[in-house]
Amino acid sequence: MNSATTFDHISIITDSHYFDHDTGGGEHPESPVRLEVIMDSLLASPLLPYLDFVKPHPIDREWLLTGHDEAWLFRFEELVLSGRTYIDHVDNQVCYDSYDVACLSAAAGITGIDLIEDKKAKQVFCLVRPPGHHAERNIPFGFCFFNNCVIAAKYWENKFNKKRVVIFDFDAHHGNGIQSAFERSPTTYYVSLHEHPSFSYPGTGYADEKGLGEGAGSILNIPLLPGAGEKEVMKILRETVEPQLEIWQPDAMVIAAGFDSHVKDDMSGLGFTTELYGRIGRTVRGWSEKYCGGCLLSILEGGYELTVLGESVETYLRGLATRPE
Repeated sequence: MNSATTFDHISIITDSHYFDHDTGGGEHPESPVRLEVIMDSLLASPLLPYLDFVKPHPIDREWLLTGHDEAWLFRFEELVLSGRTYIDHVDNQVCYDSYDVACLSAAAGITGIDLIEDKKAKQVFCLVRPPGHHAERNIPFGFCFFNNCVIAAKYWENKFNKKRVVIFDFDAHHGNGIQSAFERSPTTYYVSLHEHPSFSYPGTGYADEKGLGEGAGSILNIPLLPGAGEKEVMKILRETVEPQLEIWQPDAMVIAAGFDSHVKDDMSGLGFTTELYGRIGRTVRGWSEKYCGGCLLSILEGGYELTVLGESVETYLRGLATRPE
């Protein structure tokens, strides 16, 4: 992007308490340093004057219950308070503060939606941890405890009467928790672009998984072979995703923004570049302009290679912020 690029403001929902979720030191990929390197890149970015930093307000329990069973909320809270260091699997590391931090992570999407609906923001990025898209209704998976995107979509649907919510997920891994939440819903459309489940965690997200019952046709899984990069991705967005959005005509969009598809991130075998995230940002901004009055909520999911994570997020945000010519 050249010096003549004109940016719009983006609201960044984040909080220092996200650092309090201790995953056991440097060996665990989902560490507080992830947010540090992202923030460092934002502070050094030409985009900085256009970033409005906002703290999330506390989440009401009723909204957590739109995505999760109350039994899971009690179990999660009790286990962390009892001193457990992980839940169900060593991937799901926790500490005494993890329940409260996960609640605050889920709260960011709701805070962002309130800003959008109050006409105080259009583009919102939730800089949060722990991530959420693997979390199912009563089971944590893959570093995730509450499903931030599911809770945000439910909030937009229930509080503001949105009838056709789209969740677009470009994390390297399939969002099994988002799919399981909405696969029977005729009002929410889930699009996931991810590494083929034959090669990647969690082993879900085959192309023939298209929704069930009344939700038949509401899931679009696009598995990518290892090595897939810009050429394949942009062709898919243009020729597969955009025609479906035209049919669906969404009135709200949530982006599950994962950055572990980067060619340097060993959490997948995909070949995304930093520049590709900028093109994805410009593309989803275009979708928001066409269908949702320019309003879009993005929530951070994966991305674990610290040498490229900050610049990848910053490049995505510049894509979001760039005004159409």
